[in-house]
Amino acid sequence: MFSITVRDRIMVAHSFRGEVFGPAQRLHGATFVVDATFRRAELDADNIVVDIGLATQELGSVLSELNYRNLDEEPAFAGINTSTEFLAKVVADRLADRARAGALGEGARELAGITVTLHESDIASATFERTL
Repeated sequence: MFSITVRDRIMVAHSFRGEVFGPAQRLHGATFVVDATFRRAELDADNIVVDIGLATQELGSVLSELNYRNLDEEPAFAGINTSTEFLAKVVADRLADRARAGALGEGARELAGITVTLHESDIASATFERTL
């Protein structure tokens, strides 16, 4: 399996419901370094997985929808604990939608999967992996 990874970052504010979250139940900020990995079994006709420039651009576009937002105020997340794990899935699903729509180029229609990792710090991260 071949893969390429592109990276960006976002800053969000949010709070959580539930005793398990302790002080994170209060509104707080989070800065995530976001890695998006695109996978395919065989390289395309240009010997690439996907155009890195387009992958970087689309990751940035997806993240711009979340960046500098209070996720508690976003209608799409009403009543949802926007955990790191949950946000990794949101980003992966939105990238998958863009790949299917052709935003990553025609070759990206042959991607086998996308993996998104949100790094909370240098010692903690969460990942969501999906097939296409």
